[in-house]
Amino acid sequence: MSQWENLTSADFKKELIRSQRVCLLPLGVYEAHGNHMPLCTDMVIGYDIACRAAELERAVVFPQYYFTQILEAKHKPGTIALNPDLLLKLLENVCDEIGRNGFKKIIILNAHGGNSYMIPYFTGSVLLNSKKDYVVYYPEEPWRKWPEMMKNITGKERRVGHGGDLETSAVMAINGGLVKMKELESPGVSLERLAHLPDIKTSVWWYAKFPRHYAGDAKNADAKAGKLVLEESAKYYAKVLRMVKKDKTTPELYREFVEWECIHLRLFLRVSFLLFKDTKTGPYSAFVSLRIVHYVCCRWAFILLY
Repeated sequence: MSQWENLTSADFKKELIRSQRVCLLPLGVYEAHGNHMPLCTDMVIGYDIACRAAELERAVVFPQYYFTQILEAKHKPGTIALNPDLLLKLLENVCDEIGRNGFKKIIILNAHGGNSYMIPYFTGSVLLNSKKDYVVYYPEEPWRKWPEMMKNITGKERRVGHGGDLETSAVMAINGGLVKMKELESPGVSLERLAHLPDIKTSVWWYAKFPRHYAGDAKNADAKAGKLVLEESAKYYAKVLRMVKKDKTTPELYREFVEWECIHLRLFLRVSFLLFKDTKTGPYSAFVSLRIVHYVCCRWAFILLY
């Protein structure tokens, strides 16, 4: 296992090869998780799982990254909530830097529920807006599997919550000193203040349910359960690492997609130049003509490639 920040520049080159150019990017956030949990809860959990996974299957773990989506918690002290446009641009720049340093595959390990809307948009739109020399993978979040893990292993049902049972247990296992059980509040129950709008999302849907940013009941949390879910999550991500290392299809499809875009653009520019280099076409006529050229280029590019 190699933590990016702990490597020397010389060792970095070696780990790049040993990891097969695969980097784990754990995404967390700084937000409240009730009065008993630290603001860094999601970050320390995500980073710990990433490091454990990289011990089972070699990869380089990117430093703790906590500039992600958390605008819904701006009313709670200590929250770090950046502008949405900046969040996406920053994440793209970070991935570009990971790629510039030689990694060809980046696996996002998301430890914050609020990112589950942002990351699909990032991978499915932002990363297709310009050509990259790397590909990004977004596996299912580890904490979504915790209740199933616990039931399969112990036969008991336990919930994750937000600062709840299993999330508190995980932080206890990582660093018990961060958890202040004496400050534990009454259980975080949904207030259902938007119950009159079933199956309809609004910008304050989470605030309407859990304004304290505490969901669930952490009174039975224990480090043993936390250690178990962390270890099982690491096994899951080690499996993901092995699958990603073997994957040749995603990079091939990505290259095919962006090359099609490049061919399309080159054809469009070339035909446009040939048609209009010696004409004095008016602005409107030129615009209409360019749209026609654009359509023709699209059709021919499609025919040639497929």
